[in-house]
Amino acid sequence: MQTVTKTEIEGYPLLARGKVRDIYQVDEDTLLIVTTDRMSAFDVILPDPIPYKGVVLNKLTIHWMEAFRDRVANHLLETDPDQFPAKLRPYEDMLRGRAVIARKTSPLPVECIVRGFISGSGWKDYQASGSVCGIDLPTGLRESDRLPRPLFTPSTKAEAGGHDENISLEESRQTLGNAVFEEIQAASLYLYRRGSALAEQGGIIIADTKFEFGLLQDQPLLIDEVLTPDSSRFWPMDRYQPGQAQPSFDKQYLRDWLRANWDMSTDPPQLPEEVIRTTTEKYIEAYRRLTGKEIE
Repeated sequence: MQTVTKTEIEGYPLLARGKVRDIYQVDEDTLLIVTTDRMSAFDVILPDPIPYKGVVLNKLTIHWMEAFRDRVANHLLETDPDQFPAKLRPYEDMLRGRAVIARKTSPLPVECIVRGFISGSGWKDYQASGSVCGIDLPTGLRESDRLPRPLFTPSTKAEAGGHDENISLEESRQTLGNAVFEEIQAASLYLYRRGSALAEQGGIIIADTKFEFGLLQDQPLLIDEVLTPDSSRFWPMDRYQPGQAQPSFDKQYLRDWLRANWDMSTDPPQLPEEVIRTTTEKYIEAYRRLTGKEIE
């Protein structure tokens, strides 16, 4: 399968080229979303792609959206390139496994983060204040401990190159309006709980994750990516030891390498072949464990 870092598709306007996805307008109501192999970390795009990454993210998102569509509506219209518009036929090999046709929505300006374990920025907040996003937690929690219940901890959605910031539940409610806030909070908690239960069958703990929603005629739809190694912390159950950082099947390995080899005051460094290969293997292993399938 070819590695894709950038697409140039004729016949449809390019609406956005994000950190990972290229988005084209098929018509007034419909988008073509292509998940590339670009890798971002610390709000920058790295110079080296991660082979198979885009396919893993796209296929996992489809897997989860289809699994949950009876409870949480999503934006997917078509996932099979054989059924894409005829104009896309010349790009079929490139798009296979990494593209979808989706409804166009108005993305909400809030990212829906759900935490089931205390880690990452949540752990830092807890150490400083005993709370996460203004939510008080029991004293004595250790790094990577399971929380008493999953927490909905929204953040701002930064523009390209910016950094997301945690916000309180009340700030999120004021930004979105009460009805939309209540709906996406309930949906996010459901998706996390149900996804976590299914993931544990494959030996993976979902420590935390983020979801995004867009409005279509005032109806929130699940968009972007769902329970992927880019949007979640995936920990192997058989190696879980609270009280410390955990091994993972996500891009934490890559973040750790960057912290050790880059001071972030210059352009990011080239990635060694070993780091690229290991990151690819972690993503593919996450896909295999979560779906029971191999990447084709």
